[in-house]
Amino acid sequence: MNLNRILAAGLLTLTGAVFAQANYPDRVITMVVPFPPGGVADTVARPIAEALGRELGQTVVVENKAGAGGATGIGAASRANADGYTVLLSLSSISILPEADKILGRKSAFTLDQFKPIARFTADPTVLVVRADAPWKTLAEFLADARAKPAAYNYGSSGNYGTMHVPMEMLKGAANFRMTHIPYTGAGPAIAALLGGQVDAISSGPSSVVAHIKAGKLRALAHWGDKPLSSLPEVPSLKQAGFPVQFAQWSALFVPTGTPEAVIQKLRAAARKVAADPAVVQVINRAGSPIEYLDAPEFQTYWDADAKIMTEAVRKIGKVE
Repeated sequence: MNLNRILAAGLLTLTGAVFAQANYPDRVITMVVPFPPGGVADTVARPIAEALGRELGQTVVVENKAGAGGATGIGAASRANADGYTVLLSLSSISILPEADKILGRKSAFTLDQFKPIARFTADPTVLVVRADAPWKTLAEFLADARAKPAAYNYGSSGNYGTMHVPMEMLKGAANFRMTHIPYTGAGPAIAALLGGQVDAISSGPSSVVAHIKAGKLRALAHWGDKPLSSLPEVPSLKQAGFPVQFAQWSALFVPTGTPEAVIQKLRAAARKVAADPAVVQVINRAGSPIEYLDAPEFQTYWDADAKIMTEAVRKIGKVE
């Protein structure tokens, strides 16, 4: 009799789980963005969240959980229930932070195997940006001055080992110059510091700075890509200048590992439609981040390769307090 009750309870639980998955989503979904408003992740997340909500028939609320270069929000998402009601919109910093924690000798807030990818939406090379009133009109002038005055200038970032820190350190190593690194809590505060004169340069995703560039407040000197940027076609690449460094500040959607496959499939199908939605494409294009969509299997392959490159870059940077 007890065995029958146990079997019946198990069947009811299984039936309930299947029913819940079939009716997913039946309540609000939270999209964790591990950076403050104003940065690349937030710029991409908001139109994606709105369109994803339309596709799924439920509200998708963006929750900014900033701190520790993205680790605070990513860590929180990794510990969320694996039921599809918490999703993560992260940048490529997700691949960087665990290795940085190893170098610093501390326990990581998350591991990569705690997440399953849904889709990549953008993959923007970062752009080297200075104020419009800065004395440097070209990359060559910037580098010559930086070399002539070691450590006289500084640059801002979204935090240690973040997607604004790593590309600048890659460039410093390739071009042999020095600058002092000033970490902030996200791209928004770092850009505000550049505009306010607290730092001399930043490496940022185009979507966060293109409006300031077009308004005549900032100037782009180079980018970390391998082809012209659609939003800033006149800006040369570092590769063209003889520095073979590349860095993509991509944005992608993840769920905690263990999320039911039926839920993952619904999210993938919705993400595919969102990436092709003309309104979303227009908004993100206008912000300077063209859609570079990859579905989960293709993105997993890309992510694995990118994570290896980022791991090596972080090891070269070494310990940063």
